[in-house]
Amino acid sequence: MTLILVLRRPAPVAAPVSRDSAAANAQSFQEKIEKLGQPRTPDQAPAEVRLNSGEINAALAQAAGALASTASAPAGSATSGSGGSMNFPGPVPDVKDYQVSMDGDLVRGQFLTQIAGKDVYLTLAGHLGSKDGYATFDATEVKIGDLSIPASLVNQALQKKLNEQRDQIKLPSNVKDIRVENGELVFEEK
Repeated sequence: MTLILVLRRPAPVAAPVSRDSAAANAQSFQEKIEKLGQPRTPDQAPAEVRLNSGEINAALAQAAGALASTASAPAGSATSGSGGSMNFPGPVPDVKDYQVSMDGDLVRGQFLTQIAGKDVYLTLAGHLGSKDGYATFDATEVKIGDLSIPASLVNQALQKKLNEQRDQIKLPSNVKDIRVENGELVFEEK
């Protein structure tokens, strides 16, 4: 029964969107991220950029090459890098598909990868934040396929892995805070 639950495809965390909608979302993502890099006058309040799930999914697809680039990503933005692959010791998991959704103050990500030659979905949900200039993530839900795993069993290993990858979760120097609020990812400028 456990094996069936592990190999079973869970419900998607985000609704599929058309290619045109994804391209518009990718463009919107770029424009909002560029807003963070614009100089401001001393009397202007710090910028606050809000990104929805569609914009983030489009940026991830663009970074992975699944969506044509409409503009080059600014250095330090969420789309810079190697399409989401991290420098894990040992074999790097091949992520074939991913989706991100946000609800209230929770972010939920679903990733398709191969384990022992079988396609398996990993779903993580939790609270995204920042501390000392680095992004933080505290898992509240973990699923492999349709099998729920207690987050308390995974959180310690996840925090260790995030600490090992600390240079990859450093916030850009002009970003003071990052959080999920009202179903949107919020970047707050310094």
